[in-house]
Amino acid sequence: MRTVLSLTATCLFLAGMPAGAQTTPAPNNSTVIELAAEASRSAPNDLGRAVLYAEGSDENLPALSRKLNQQIAAALAVAKTYANVKTHTGSTQTWPTYARNSTKIESWRMRSEIVLESRETAPLSELVGKLQATGLALGNIGFQPAPETKKKVEDDTIVDAIAAFRARADVAAGALGRKYRIKQIAINTSSMPPRPYYPMAKAAMSADAAPAPTEAGESQVGITVTGQIELQ
Repeated sequence: MRTVLSLTATCLFLAGMPAGAQTTPAPNNSTVIELAAEASRSAPNDLGRAVLYAEGSDENLPALSRKLNQQIAAALAVAKTYANVKTHTGSTQTWPTYARNSTKIESWRMRSEIVLESRETAPLSELVGKLQATGLALGNIGFQPAPETKKKVEDDTIVDAIAAFRARADVAAGALGRKYRIKQIAINTSSMPPRPYYPMAKAAMSADAAPAPTEAGESQVGITVTGQIELQ
């Protein structure tokens, strides 16, 4: 896994104190310095997720429902032949179509989704193509870190961020010629997953559309550590 590490840290300064040496008097007349540090790493997007759907309209809602249910059932049957692709049904939406300038319902429209997830790109891509050939349309497809992958990268980044916090504390306390102890610390996590890929409508509705997965890429996982050190 390629790792990109960036560390930044800042001291917060109180009004009236010299720049670079902000301190806060504690109740016991000790001195407290507030610090913040950040670290980030790249997590591989090793989990692919695709959403396909069947959609149609009909004056007869039960008939429309049966038709789409049959399409989804057929898609699930095909998907079950791929042991390394997890499959489950997604959302189902139904809405009426009204006559022009009227509250009378002319017909019904319905959309049902099927969701695919896999750690392997090749079978996911192949299955997406097969389901498109059955008449399903591709809603979107994207990649993100698997839960266990994200947790491992977060744990490693926490170590980096705490090390950055301690390094900044060493600098701040050393500049004042004092030793210190960590009084308080808080850890916050942030991540920026990639945007899902949305195919063009025409391509998505094509029965012979080519499988759409592309390079999975990486997501950034960031950790921010904030806290206080007390000078001794």
